[in-house]
Amino acid sequence: MSLQNSKEIPAGIRFPGEYEPHEGTLMVWPERPGSWGKDPSGAERAFTDIIEALLKVEKVWLVVSPKAAPAVRERFAGQERLTIIESETDDSWARDIGPTFVFSKEGRLAVNWSFNAWGGEVDGLYASWEKDDRLARTFAAAIGNEVLDAAPFVLEGGSIHTDGEGTLMVTESCLMSAGRNPSLTKAEIEERLKTYLGATKVLWLPRGIYMDETNEHVDNVAAFIRPGEVVLAWTDNRRDPQYELSAQNLAYLEGETDAKGRKIKVRKLPIPDVPVCCTARDIDNYVFEPGEDTREAGERLAASYVNFYFANGIALVPQFGGENAESDARAVRILAELCPERKIVPIAARDILLGGGNIHCITQQVPGFSEKGRR
Repeated sequence: MSLQNSKEIPAGIRFPGEYEPHEGTLMVWPERPGSWGKDPSGAERAFTDIIEALLKVEKVWLVVSPKAAPAVRERFAGQERLTIIESETDDSWARDIGPTFVFSKEGRLAVNWSFNAWGGEVDGLYASWEKDDRLARTFAAAIGNEVLDAAPFVLEGGSIHTDGEGTLMVTESCLMSAGRNPSLTKAEIEERLKTYLGATKVLWLPRGIYMDETNEHVDNVAAFIRPGEVVLAWTDNRRDPQYELSAQNLAYLEGETDAKGRKIKVRKLPIPDVPVCCTARDIDNYVFEPGEDTREAGERLAASYVNFYFANGIALVPQFGGENAESDARAVRILAELCPERKIVPIAARDILLGGGNIHCITQQVPGFSEKGRR
């Protein structure tokens, strides 16, 4: 069944926090040469590390093309918590192309947004995105979840973050971009967010991470680690272009309260000390299709430790290696101090960053209980 208009939207919608219990995680195997290269082995290793870490604590649903499915099944043979779903996609950004799960009084719902490759004809990152746009419905059907249809409203899962208690955090640079919902005002966009996600307050951060090609998704710059507490990507280097962007966000958050009226605690999580950039070798591995966004040697990537992922009892944290070994260790240390209830799992993630995102971008949580059974 699909709920398709505001008259059919059920009462009591709540968008749970990522730190609440999961049934599992949705991922999509990396296959697109323009993101993962003609030799995708680096990305495959990183995805495998994440999948194996997740399988220790929860289920994983892995979407794979029929062509790649036999090899992937062999790679993960014997993993009882893993379910492989054969389906074609355009790329592997499960956060953005999968459904957003909410609760209503009737139970769990899968919200289907319209996806247009982060900007459609205006500034989308590839020319064809129809397969990605279908994935939310495909996955909801595969796990037997009812769909709450928000299309044609364009939104990606990486552009929203919640505290689970009515507060939604977004970036203005993303949600007000010309390629998403240009006919809607800021107030109209906010109203749709409140309708489909049950939010009562929306925090509009001004900016995201420098060079983030998604028009600066919020999940790369700020994240709730518990109600009333946010980690913010930061740098003390005033010469770094990120400094001004993060300073704007800090000033904004320090002047706001959440949906419960609490003043927000902001914890700084420094970005890598040394910018992570594409090398000539990286560029040689890409195979771009016509209309696909390309890269250049020396191009700075949108590296941020805020793009971590909470699963049951753990936090998967990006590590960039090389000159950023000290920065990597610092991020792990800070998150361990901020989240003592979780095991911090470092993941070598530069090969994911080369695709354009990171750990949070390739994972989508599936909450594991209904509101009736909320603990």
